[in-house]
Amino acid sequence: MRISLFDLKGKVALVTGSTHGLGMAMAKGLGKAGATIIVNGNSSQEKVDEAVKFYEAEKIKAVGYKFNVADEAEVIEAVQKIHREVGPIDILINNAGIIKRTPLEEMEVADFKEVINIDLVSPFIVSKHVVKSMIIRKQGKIINICSMMSELGRNTVGAYAAAKGGLKMLTQNMATEWAKHNIQINGIGPGYFATTQTTSIRVDGHPFNEFIINRTPAAKWGNPKDLEGAAIFLASKASDFVNGHILYVDGGILATIGKPLDEN
Repeated sequence: MRISLFDLKGKVALVTGSTHGLGMAMAKGLGKAGATIIVNGNSSQEKVDEAVKFYEAEKIKAVGYKFNVADEAEVIEAVQKIHREVGPIDILINNAGIIKRTPLEEMEVADFKEVINIDLVSPFIVSKHVVKSMIIRKQGKIINICSMMSELGRNTVGAYAAAKGGLKMLTQNMATEWAKHNIQINGIGPGYFATTQTTSIRVDGHPFNEFIINRTPAAKWGNPKDLEGAAIFLASKASDFVNGHILYVDGGILATIGKPLDEN
């Protein structure tokens, strides 16, 4: 019987920042495709445990590990523990990240560095220690969660855009160095999605809601489920000759300059 190109049965997938939001949506997609999900968060063990229960309720095998992705010592310890207790990591999604919305001239240097550290340095740290086993086994998938801010700027998100622009180039350089080991390293660039964090601005009449609806050719916010297919594709055999690519899931925003103000 032919095995599906998108089948992830028997694979172990570490998704950082997978206790909520888009990370949870992507992890759920991988789990539904058959992968065992390594749940990661850093706020509390309780939140990690709650997320594990969520996945298990969805008939997904999941194991939780609380560790700080920006702390190399914690990452090393966690990766070793995962390998011992669950197995080698076949798929890594570097999703954990933060954003601080502050005009650059007002932003504290410490805040700028914190965003860079979590959004750019931590994917390097986690990948560095996960890829070693992948290189030995001559197989693996690494997916870095980039952003439309990997391509475009926007007011008040200078640190985030700098980090995500850097993450795009880090993705391409990872591919440059590791593709020869049969490891595929790609990125996903989400557009604007309907999550609990955007609830307050996704109401009729709110200026930002109107901006997103009008700026997006699809004329709507993304549903977190829309990321599942992209994550499965880049984590599966279907993408075995795709490397150094950023897959933007944005409803078409990056494809257009926008429509005229008087267009209905």
